[in-house]
Amino acid sequence: MQNLKRLLPSASALVVFEAAGRHENFTRAAEELGMTQAAVSYAVRTLETHLGVALFHRSHRAVSLSETGARFHADVSAGLARIQKSAEQLRAKGREANVTLAASTAFASMWMLPRITRLRDELPDIDLRIQTSVRDLDLEEEGIPLGIRGGEPSQWPSYHAAVLAPEVVNAVASPAYIESLGGPPALADMPSLRLIHLEEPVREACDWREWFRSAGIDYAKPYRPLIINDYVLVIQAVLAGEGIALGWSHLIAPQIRSGALVPVGDHVLETGKAFYVVWPRGIELGASARRVRDWLLGSGGPIPR
Repeated sequence: MQNLKRLLPSASALVVFEAAGRHENFTRAAEELGMTQAAVSYAVRTLETHLGVALFHRSHRAVSLSETGARFHADVSAGLARIQKSAEQLRAKGREANVTLAASTAFASMWMLPRITRLRDELPDIDLRIQTSVRDLDLEEEGIPLGIRGGEPSQWPSYHAAVLAPEVVNAVASPAYIESLGGPPALADMPSLRLIHLEEPVREACDWREWFRSAGIDYAKPYRPLIINDYVLVIQAVLAGEGIALGWSHLIAPQIRSGALVPVGDHVLETGKAFYVVWPRGIELGASARRVRDWLLGSGGPIPR
């Protein structure tokens, strides 16, 4: 390789020569490579000087490969083609190991992060990248293979969808807040208590009115309620003893098991909807994305202690 370094001005000179020889036109080679015609001509001339041979015949506004140049061009083209193929395979392999998952902040922080060690242990060769957003991203447009969505598959006809968890909602509070009430409240008394409201900026979400209606109770939002537009912050407020919030069971299961949160009453709303792993119908999932999808669908159980 030391001899090659002395023979050639640079590896880029071979790329320029290959394009110039293929087109037998310095201007078209310059357009392809994003260079000026003068820069292509200079690179070829420098290569000829280093090799000590004329690679092109030059005439008025025309160039053509010399016999020596044609033989050298065939070798250079074959070599660069092999290098390009190898580089493309390496890049594809590198990209294959990276899998992006689009999800809400709540899912990422409350469902995914507690399981991230398990994922790394079970899929050690995969680099999972979690992209959060306040809206459901267009996966195909964004080049993202997998996403998490709540609702019904009929809402997303251009996606495959597999159930991750049913939508089950109950009321939750901290033990300290329940103690401050003197014990668990009756369901009929809950509308008058400090209820924390989630106000999603884009996504649809079950609210207190819907939850109470499913229990046969009329509910009107009080004057100056506590409204938060991020579910992670809602749960933080509940843990801090600020009141009662709706709890999505697939997200708050660890806090319920640990006793940090407790159900308020026995009423549970099963909406008939669910949370899904989705992926575009128009793009074939790579092997690593399929493994992550299958891992997600098989990892909804308790988080290892």
